[in-house]
Amino acid sequence: MLHAMLMTLVMAVSTPIGLPTLPNEPVPELDLASYAGQWHEIAHLPMFFERKCLQAVTASYTPMPDGTIHVRNACQTSDGRQTVDGVAKIVDGQPAVFKVRFAPAWLGWLPRAWAPYWVIEVGPGYQWAVVGSPSRKYLWILARRPGMRRALFENIKDRARRRGYAVEDLMIMAPLD
Repeated sequence: MLHAMLMTLVMAVSTPIGLPTLPNEPVPELDLASYAGQWHEIAHLPMFFERKCLQAVTASYTPMPDGTIHVRNACQTSDGRQTVDGVAKIVDGQPAVFKVRFAPAWLGWLPRAWAPYWVIEVGPGYQWAVVGSPSRKYLWILARRPGMRRALFENIKDRARRRGYAVEDLMIMAPLD
């Protein structure tokens, strides 16, 4: 009983008053033509495959004639510029839900070769976006320019926190002005 009361008190103190939680779900509409193109990564949750990235992280999305999306991620490492190419598929009936694969095509039949990619927020005019996942394990804050106003970043970060993401672990990869 005491344990339950203490847990309730801890939860009450650690949740900001007046800020409801937000659902962790993809945006209902996404215009792929507007989303396509190059994005600059402003911040991300720690990821194994980005462990060597120091700065200048970009992601480019190019719609292909077969309905897939070519994905090219690039970043500056201590050894120079690193790039990796992948493919994304839109999940039927969900325009902001993708499956992304960076593994070789011959491994595409394996379910674990595909990672979930949810666009959970898009700014006006597609000038910034937030990408997450159902598990809340992945989170990227993206912008069309290689920097972001700090106030905007803090607002986005707060909404991600309210969706249940561990924003205290975010790695900042671009300048905040």
